[in-house]
Amino acid sequence: MRTLCVFLFVMATTSHAADCATAQSGPNTAALVELYTSEGCDSCPPADRWLSSSFAASPGSKLVVPVAFHVDYWDYLGWKDPYGDARFSDRQRTLARASGARAVYTPQVTVAGRDHSWRGGGTSKVLEAVNAKPAAARIEIAPSSVNARVKAALEKGVRPDDLALLVAVTQNGLSTAVKAGENRGATLRHDFVVRELQSQRFGSAGSIDARFDFTPRPDWKADHMNIVAFVQNVRTGEVLQALAAPACR
Repeated sequence: MRTLCVFLFVMATTSHAADCATAQSGPNTAALVELYTSEGCDSCPPADRWLSSSFAASPGSKLVVPVAFHVDYWDYLGWKDPYGDARFSDRQRTLARASGARAVYTPQVTVAGRDHSWRGGGTSKVLEAVNAKPAAARIEIAPSSVNARVKAALEKGVRPDDLALLVAVTQNGLSTAVKAGENRGATLRHDFVVRELQSQRFGSAGSIDARFDFTPRPDWKADHMNIVAFVQNVRTGEVLQALAAPACR
């Protein structure tokens, strides 16, 4: 690898047409799988392929919710990632600080807010351990195209301190012919790519009922997209519950 991808601090891969059906989380905790990646990093394509192949049947699943956050801090190497966003880089840094890490890197995978080595197997056991936990929150998604009304409620005894509801719109089946940088000449394919992200903090009532509206971009295709919602502790990174629902026309 020409540049070490470390930076110090100083659901289906095919299209799907969906009715506007409401999705509800289950009684156990779904595992939020986050990939932090970049088209400017030549060690990232294997992780992109891993995410796509491992969770191809995930949209609508109540057990695992995959998302891919493209960061922007490798853009200086010669290729600007079209899906990269400084907000996603900041999110990765915030989660790293919460876990006590001294650096962020790509590709990085977290499961339920905790760092996970995606190489060498063992993912299924980690997912099973998360799924075995009773959910500390309930989520309901009522999609309307790429927008959604989302309800979230904390279970009895769960304090709302530092908790937030995050809602993202993700896209599958993306492809890029890279013309510069470390992946020059490669055609990269991506799924579960986060195109937009919004959040709302929990109040003392421990519940949220809100509409999340996203402004579509020219390359958005509703039949390739999902609405993802998850409850997360913004201080520790712990994910209490997650849910995905196909966007609808």
